[in-house]
Amino acid sequence: MWAAVEARVAENEVAKPNPRRHELLEVLRASGMQPNGGATKYMIGFTYGGKGNVVWELTGQARNFFVAPEWRDAVERVGLEIEEKPFIQGLKDGGRHSGLNRPWSFPQSDCLCVKIDMAGDLRGLLAALGNSDLDPKTELSRRSIEAAMDAFDQYQQSGDHEEIFGHFGDPRDYWVRSTRVRHNRVYPTKPIVGFVRRVTGLNGGWSTRESAAAGLHNSGFIIVAQDDEPVSPPERYDHLIRDADRIRLCALNYFIEPAREKGAFEVSIRASDLAAAMRLQDAFPNICQALGGEKFQQLAQVPPPSHTEPNPSSSTIFTYKLASQAEATTVTEEATTPTRLTTNLVLYGPPGTGKTYRTVWEAVRLCFGEEVAAALQGYEKRDALMAEYRRLVSDGRIEFVTFHQSMSYEEFVEGLRPSMGEDEIGEPGDSENHGFRLKCHDGVFKRISERARLDQGGNGRMPRLDRKQGLFKLSLIGSDWRDQLAAAKEHGHISWGFGAGIDWSAPEFEDFQAIKKAWLERNPEADGRSADISGTWYFRGAVDEDSYVILTVGKKRMVALGRILGDYEFRPGASANQHFRNVEWLWTNEQGADRSTFYPQKFSSFQPIYQLAQDKIDWDALETIVFGDDTSRANQSAREYVLIIDEINRANISKVFGELITLLEPDKRLGMSNEIRLILPYSKKPFAVPANLHIIGTMNTADRSIALLDTALRRRFTFRELMPNPLVLPTDVGGIDLRKLLTTMNDKIEYLFDREHQIGHAYFTGCATRGDVEEVMRHKVIPLLAEYFYEDWSKVAAVLGETGQGPARFLEARRLTAPEGIAEDDFSGEKLRWRVKDQFDFSEFEV
Repeated sequence: MWAAVEARVAENEVAKPNPRRHELLEVLRASGMQPNGGATKYMIGFTYGGKGNVVWELTGQARNFFVAPEWRDAVERVGLEIEEKPFIQGLKDGGRHSGLNRPWSFPQSDCLCVKIDMAGDLRGLLAALGNSDLDPKTELSRRSIEAAMDAFDQYQQSGDHEEIFGHFGDPRDYWVRSTRVRHNRVYPTKPIVGFVRRVTGLNGGWSTRESAAAGLHNSGFIIVAQDDEPVSPPERYDHLIRDADRIRLCALNYFIEPAREKGAFEVSIRASDLAAAMRLQDAFPNICQALGGEKFQQLAQVPPPSHTEPNPSSSTIFTYKLASQAEATTVTEEATTPTRLTTNLVLYGPPGTGKTYRTVWEAVRLCFGEEVAAALQGYEKRDALMAEYRRLVSDGRIEFVTFHQSMSYEEFVEGLRPSMGEDEIGEPGDSENHGFRLKCHDGVFKRISERARLDQGGNGRMPRLDRKQGLFKLSLIGSDWRDQLAAAKEHGHISWGFGAGIDWSAPEFEDFQAIKKAWLERNPEADGRSADISGTWYFRGAVDEDSYVILTVGKKRMVALGRILGDYEFRPGASANQHFRNVEWLWTNEQGADRSTFYPQKFSSFQPIYQLAQDKIDWDALETIVFGDDTSRANQSAREYVLIIDEINRANISKVFGELITLLEPDKRLGMSNEIRLILPYSKKPFAVPANLHIIGTMNTADRSIALLDTALRRRFTFRELMPNPLVLPTDVGGIDLRKLLTTMNDKIEYLFDREHQIGHAYFTGCATRGDVEEVMRHKVIPLLAEYFYEDWSKVAAVLGETGQGPARFLEARRLTAPEGIAEDDFSGEKLRWRVKDQFDFSEFEV
């Protein structure tokens, strides 16, 4: 009978793969459950010891299990989510899935749908149903433990659940930390586990798998003392999980699942935060390996994460996409290389037609996908949409820029700006070396293009150097440089022989002047520019953790590159060099690499150590040397980025984009079939636009017609018109029919002027009272009409329905008589003085 079950699972896997199905199937097999012989294409029935039926729905996320209503209390006790599925007489199939009405399920009777997110939840459900074959340690799911903590709070407040909690004395040794934000986050282990297992006698420590602390530890909970300080488990017990297995479970319980519970679309885990929560020391390689591995993706049901550089490091941040319980199938590089659908879009229309809102929604859609964006659509979801938008902006995945008449290529792409920066080789703090020079600065378009290109995306397979870190050059001096290189590789450090005899560890020596003063006091004849001073400051104070260092031979050769791992160390017992920094070597080669491939200036022999000028480093070439591959191309699994250009029609497009206008075409993007790379005029570096950068522009047609837009831009963008939509407005706001009001005005504007100067519905979407409508008309609509018609108030009056027949509604006109000495015949037409009324008459638009 299990063969039939496996066939059904396989059939649904073909339609929509989901690793959860096989994981849950193994739990069912191990539990002693048996197929009851009933099955449809999407549902399978099981029985547990003749106590009743359990039906599993295989479609979609495969998370729905159905049980009889009498099990409600038991299921709620373990904290699982329940949805009622009643049988409604008179409706087809009782108003629910037809599989629930089969003889082997719940024919013509009610049932409960239990939501199962992972294997632990299913074990908890089966334990609640009284399955005796279930290992007692396995039902300690996050939901059941948090439900027990809720019950414990109730017990302390009102005495509820005394039949369980009343049997436990005062806690003594071990507590467990809640995965939720609570007033008190720690709870005694024995009562919590006792409540879940419905027992009052158990061991609270570690000695067996069934012991309270051991069971919670093995289920991914953090055992703490009463002051919330983590407690290290005893080393002598082999039944306790450790290392990567425990890291994965704790990350799931304390980071992934709480974020899902809040409805977040993404969650980020910093390696140092997880280490602090678990009280792990020197475990960052293990933490980063566990968080980035396939096992965690399958456990947490997440796709491969993106991560920051360097990796592994205490500062490494892993970001997981949680939206829609995205399938965590492990994909190959070949499976992630379809042609990207790059968006170049301009939203245009009259003012107030929702272009800003639509731009935000489109940007979130491009970053998160259709399903997430669909859940954020609608005026009532605006706050949630803006929250996601602001988070993407803070993450650097969305940039916003407004074009104006003076916008230039130098501001948008790159340009030269005056700089008083310190020369790369100069003595720190010496103003004589601070010369005026023109330095190339990146514009918003180049910045976001580079961020999109360098994004590690989901799998993080492509190695990268962290370009925000400093790159320092350290010379190997003397004919024994090979021995120096071998020693650096063997011991994982760099050393410094100048500034000997002084321990520079004290915090004040982070300042250059402090080092200079201390050295000159001991050596008054020393040159203030000597390596004993400036070089020692670079080695001690300028080189930060996670900075990069290259070892050089002569002026043209690099033989090693590494990442600084720790702080400065003074070792007085060392023979020659007494100053050390620990290094993780990423690349070493005695043959070396030519300096000119990644840096234009010769290495100085005057200073053994200094920082290379950041803007002159060719990081792509350096990565190619270090990692052996062409890393200039964008990672195929890189996340989506969006550049929003507001008022795109207000700038001179040819002047702003320059030669890059061609690179915007989807097939000319980086990695595409007709890829084009150009050498930028100021930085002299190659540049291409990555395919994962989308551009959304907006333009107000009241300012400039689309027909006047640069034809080169029109060919490369899709244009989507947004016109006023009265149907989104209510028909009764304080007795005013807003739909009729807007439609009437726009009909007259189009007749008197054109369709591109209509009034947008967004002006009125925030109106809740009659007073709000009057405020909009008085302070927004009427001034806008006056601008449209160049202060021709007779046309403004015509739009507002002032016909001269009957009482005035919005405007009052008084005929002006000719001043003395001026004959009326000298001026053609009647002269009127117009005034906006103090009280508006909306009678024409009354409901």
